[in-house]
Amino acid sequence: MAVLEIILVVFLVFSALMAVRFDEELISIIFLSIFSLILTALYLLHKAADVALAEAVIGAGLNTAIFMSAISQIRHGDSD
Repeated sequence: MAVLEIILVVFLVFSALMAVRFDEELISIIFLSIFSLILTALYLLHKAADVALAEAVIGAGLNTAIFMSAISQIRHGDSD
């Protein structure tokens, strides 16, 4: 179990660095979503299913949708 945890933490750090590194917003959003999914797996590994569910719904789902909507509105110049 410790090996799996180390691998997940390495991928977690990698996805966080990639989210900050890229200038393209969509790629950064994808890496943030990956970050959230890896964090969900770590919560499940530590038997915190309720926290994992909240992270998956809010972190990977809702945040990604809000960011994608905001980027789309900014690029298309929508004001509403």
